Amino acid sequence: MRRDWVRGRGPRKDQGVALLVVLWLLILLTIVVGVYAVLTRTEAMQARFLLDTTRARYAAEAGVHRAAYEMFNPDLETRWVGDGRPYTVEFGSSSIEIRITDESGKINLNRVDVDLLTELFFSQGVDELVAVSLADAVMDWRDADDFPSEYGAEIEEYDAAGYPYGPANQPFQSVDELQQVMGMTQEMFQNIRDLISVSGGGGRPNPAFAPPEVIALLPDMDEVAAQEFVDERAEYHPSEQVGVMMANGELVSLQHVGRTFSVHARATLDTGTWASVKATVAIGEGMRGRPFRILEWRENVSE
Repeated sequence: MRRDWVRGRGPRKDQGVALLVVLWLLILLTIVVGVYAVLTRTEAMQARFLLDTTRARYAAEAGVHRAAYEMFNPDLETRWVGDGRPYTVEFGSSSIEIRITDESGKINLNRVDVDLLTELFFSQGVDELVAVSLADAVMDWRDADDFPSEYGAEIEEYDAAGYPYGPANQPFQSVDELQQVMGMTQEMFQNIRDLISVSGGGGRPNPAFAPPEVIALLPDMDEVAAQEFVDERAEYHPSEQVGVMMANGELVSLQHVGRTFSVHARATLDTGTWASVKATVAIGEGMRGRPFRILEWRENVSE
């Protein structure tokens, strides 16, 4: 028998198997350590992101408070202007862009006439009949009777369409309530949400503070003329006591200031993390000791 061959096939084979086991264990250990490191890094990044978003969110909320403070300023020369122009302030490690819009510049659902409301809906690209029907349905929602307008809807029309409710037959309590009106789509509501209001202003939006989309709906105005007016309006401050001429020949005074405002505050940290808040606030008398009152609040909304 060849003993050297037998010896070579015995202990050396066991040593080779042991080496393979050790190598596999090292590979598995490396994988486990790598996975643990990735998980640890991911959790750290998530914790940092959560911290940054929280900081940005509260910075944006601080922007709303700053806006209310500035609009309550009795000094007309230094008071901020509620026509949507941007103001930028530094807050800790964040930069906050604040835009304020006087609610009198928006379309008041409880006071607007059917013609302007029809123009608003028609501007969203729907057929004229759809726009008229929506406008009449809004009128029927807010009036106190049960008699439908020509193209509107009262309780019978809502029942026939399968709605589990009918019109409120009272003024709108919030902008969100418009979503319940027959024929209103979610897409259209989101498109016009920042153009409408249920507080402040009268039957006609005040061009001194209105967004360009609203000004374009006024008689003898269009999108181009509206934007030109807004650009010129932004060059002045109400304390200058000047008027700005619209393309339809109307001279608009910039001095009126309401008591209800919508505020859009967007805070961006030095890391790039951002958060935004849109709020509708009321200032002035009747606040029961508070500087202002929140009427509506939305978080992390885009422009």
